[in-house]
Amino acid sequence: MRFHPPLAVLPSQPGAYALVLRLERPTRLQVGALGAVLFPVGVYVYLGSARGPGGIRARLGRHLRGAAHPRWHVDYLRAVAQPIACAYTTAPPPGMPWECAWSQALAALPEAWVPLPGFGASDCRHGCPAHLVAFAPAVAWETLWVSTLEARALAAGSRIHFCASAAE
Repeated sequence: MRFHPPLAVLPSQPGAYALVLRLERPTRLQVGALGAVLFPVGVYVYLGSARGPGGIRARLGRHLRGAAHPRWHVDYLRAVAQPIACAYTTAPPPGMPWECAWSQALAALPEAWVPLPGFGASDCRHGCPAHLVAFAPAVAWETLWVSTLEARALAAGSRIHFCASAAE
C-alpha cells in the first residue's frame, strides 16, 4: 500500500515535523559532506524544522514528494526510501527545538540506533547525535515513535498531529 500524505491539510505555519521512511534494501549513499554510508533495511525517522516560507506544508511536502536536487541530508535518503508516515506540530518548542527533543528521545530507545552521526543536525546546538533515528524492520516502530513523540508533546502541554501510515 502506498502512503498518500494529506498535503492540502498540512499547515503553512512554521513548526517541526517527523518523517518516517522505509528502506527496503541495503543502500550505500553519499550524503553530502558527511560521506558515504551503508543504510541497512529498516525504518528511518527524520526529525526536522520548517521555519521558512510555507512552513510545514512547504518543507514536509517537499520531502514527501521527493526532490530532484538534494539540498538537505534527508533528500539523499528520500531518493531511495519511501515515506510511510509523518507527524508535525506548530506549537512553540519546549526549551529546545522539537526536532532535538524528539531525536534525543527516539535515539535513547533501546530498539533505535543512529545510522550516521550528524545527519540532519549539522547546525544543531543541543547535543543531538543526529536528527535521523533508525529501527530494524522487525521492531514495532509504530508504537515507539508515536508514544515517544506524543509523550514529549503532552509533557510540554502541546499537541502533535499524526499523518496515517501505510500500515494502518
